[in-house]
Amino acid sequence: MSSILLRLVCGLLFAAMALGAVVHPPTNLNQGLGMLLPGVMLLNFAIKGTPRRAVVPKKPAPPPAPAPTDSGPTQV
Repeated sequence: MSSILLRLVCGLLFAAMALGAVVHPPTNLNQGLGMLLPGVMLLNFAIKGTPRRAVVPKKPAPPPAPAPTDSGPTQV
């Protein structure tokens, strides 16, 4: 349920940014590019949602090294 709510919030934030850019356009190219990056990130998150597990499966951990064995009493 929370992922749907999060996607909805990101979609609404993107819509607000897009509407703000239409109503008050940026004065120069740098401002426009600065607004573009967060807008694209919000839109991407709203469409795709939270990232799932990695596509490439992780390798299993190697077995632990055997503990050294005691071969009996030693002379000192």
